[in-house]
Amino acid sequence: MKRPKYSVIKKATIGRDSRVYDQVNLYGCKIGKNTKIDSYVYIEEGVSIGDNCKIRPFVFIPTGVVIEDNVFIAPNVTFTNDKHPRAHGEWTRLNTRVKKNASIGAGSTINPGVQIGENALIGAGSVVTKNVPDNAIAVGIPARVVGSRPAPDEQNGHLSSSRVRTSR
Repeated sequence: MKRPKYSVIKKATIGRDSRVYDQVNLYGCKIGKNTKIDSYVYIEEGVSIGDNCKIRPFVFIPTGVVIEDNVFIAPNVTFTNDKHPRAHGEWTRLNTRVKKNASIGAGSTINPGVQIGENALIGAGSVVTKNVPDNAIAVGIPARVVGSRPAPDEQNGHLSSSRVRTSR
């Protein structure tokens, strides 16, 4: 991997064939193989990102977040890790997990302590305050489940059908 310009990469493990672009800050995190980290991404200590992920520009991922394989995170997504943040004093970190094949739409905020299920889709601009089940489509503020996606074909990781089921 060619060292990106104007980036800070300290104690980070970056997997084979992964790409990290300019203006990225990585501190003590683990990035899987064949993962793309676009410009202006900030990832804190202890974060784990799986293989074949795509993290688009202006994403913030704090300590306590685990992102599994084949996850897409659109631009301007913010993860949080404390329900009662303050500048000084004690704080309580809550861990967050994004399971494999999930996608998170642009401008979404992921509150601390939630799990986004396998193959789930979070609509753009959503605020995720509760766990999202596997294969669910969740949108809004706060995000609520409005439908489901077909499970991916296990052999190639792609959706087995282009049909999306929604509730009315």
